[in-house]
Amino acid sequence: MSDGAVRCEVAGTVARITFDRREARNAMTWPMYDALLAALDQVDAAATVRVAILRGAGGHFVAGTDIGQFDAFTSGDDGVRYERRLESVVTRLEGIRMPTIAVVEGHAAGAGLLFATACDFRIATPDARFSAPIARTVGNTLSLASLARLVAHLGPGRTKALVMAATTLDAAEAHTAGFVSEVVPPAQLPQHVDALASRLAELAPLTLRATKALVARVVAAVGSDEDLLREVYGSRDFREGVNAFREKRPPSWEGR
Repeated sequence: MSDGAVRCEVAGTVARITFDRREARNAMTWPMYDALLAALDQVDAAATVRVAILRGAGGHFVAGTDIGQFDAFTSGDDGVRYERRLESVVTRLEGIRMPTIAVVEGHAAGAGLLFATACDFRIATPDARFSAPIARTVGNTLSLASLARLVAHLGPGRTKALVMAATTLDAAEAHTAGFVSEVVPPAQLPQHVDALASRLAELAPLTLRATKALVARVVAAVGSDEDLLREVYGSRDFREGVNAFREKRPPSWEGR
């Protein structure tokens, strides 16, 4: 499979960032993470841009991080470094100065769920699915900061259901929970996204910027998570989960 791409296009007041690795439902590779950071820097530096829209190519948003990259992990410290890297990207997305809109079709899983959560608005098609199925797949864990974001948007109960029970939140449920602002048919998606982008571009930019920053401060987690990250990512179960995922078989969990 390819390394994929993250494209950034600026037209007037609107920037469009597109995840493109459609053969893998836009699962993120390390080069894609680097490209996303570069795209966010580009957007933040563009004086004319008032709104940024994030969308996946090929009918999906982002289906997490490419699991094959975990083959190189040899200890819990690798997991800590990975989670910090992911957090730095999500924090950068959350912190760009203008409003962001996640346009979610198909899967928004793992890192994709976090990207959508870091955006200010989410518009979804009826087939959108939000999940963090790590308890069923590779047996890793989310960081404290990632869980804090999910709890702030979805509440403790839904967050535990997503992560601990490996459930999926469909578009209608996400709308009812207030996580998704609109659920629209694919044919009407461009019209709804452009209408929201136009409205946001007309509003006071300093008000929008201050609100983004202050809400992020409210959500910020306090405490340390490195002990648990090292324990989980350094475990036999995590290695078994990665191998089972790659071999397309159910994992055999041992709890160690």
